[in-house]
Amino acid sequence: MRAAEISDDLTDILVTEEQIREKLSEVAAQVAVDYDGKDLLLVGVLKGAVMVMADFARALPMHAPMDWMAVSSYGTSTKSSGVVQIRKDLDTDLHDKHVLIVEDIIDSGLTLHWLLENFASRGAASIEIFSLLRKPDAAKVEVPCKYVGFDIPNDFVVGYGLDYAERYRNLRDVAVLAPHVYA
Repeated sequence: MRAAEISDDLTDILVTEEQIREKLSEVAAQVAVDYDGKDLLLVGVLKGAVMVMADFARALPMHAPMDWMAVSSYGTSTKSSGVVQIRKDLDTDLHDKHVLIVEDIIDSGLTLHWLLENFASRGAASIEIFSLLRKPDAAKVEVPCKYVGFDIPNDFVVGYGLDYAERYRNLRDVAVLAPHVYA
């Protein structure tokens, strides 16, 4: 579903499906160079990163197993609480693995900061982050993100995996949610 099809709920399209596809191919090519000869493990953060992970993994010209972790710091709010809860842990032992966390968005940075510390304590050989979107103006903690797709304004966005109350994830574009929807 395209964002333009439900325009009453959205104010602006920030990133189109075509721009996302191009960026994923570009980042996948760079990751393949950076991890040549290394065993790379992709770790997706559920649920938002599902779309990014699926399309990124298909664009990646190398084999890389995937694992998933579900963590939450939002609940049903539009703002992060800062308290991270594990809802589903990894199935893979991270000891001596080269981990690339694949995220949909870096907002406050609190969840990813927590994940970096958690994965380091599990003995990962290296940990890097690829986030399709980043909101520099929303950062509460600095998170070293090696691969960034797009910097976006500090608006509440939906689409391409991002949701509000489990809706809008299936939009192919990333768009700003109209305040009347969540007010």
